[in-house]
Amino acid sequence: MCVFDARPRDLGWEFRPLESAVRLHPGEQREVFFRATNQTAETVTGTATFNVTPAKTGIYFGKLQCFCFNEQQLKPGESRDMGVVFFVDPDLLTDPNTSDVHTITLSYTMFRAHQPDVRMRRPARRPTASAVN
Repeated sequence: MCVFDARPRDLGWEFRPLESAVRLHPGEQREVFFRATNQTAETVTGTATFNVTPAKTGIYFGKLQCFCFNEQQLKPGESRDMGVVFFVDPDLLTDPNTSDVHTITLSYTMFRAHQPDVRMRRPARRPTASAVN
């Protein structure tokens, strides 16, 4: 079984999985969706990090497509369903270190993407004639 968890952090979004858990067989490819809703009055760009637990299962969890590969921009009040396509490698079943694992949790944290402050940028300085020689 795979369980899903989502947390928004400091971006004014609601962010949650549309399904809290799915059953799948190792090797089976599956797609699940997470919904993000911008609850602010401004356009916000978010980015997600993920974690797989128990940690010893991380090497067997493969993501083929994921919203976390790219930044997500939502306008005020906009919602988006974002998918992740994944599988659990069948080798998980033959690893003695994972024989006690019956549930894998995929957790995402969505936070504001770093936006450079344009006001702080300075134009590149061109070398003067005396600096060239």
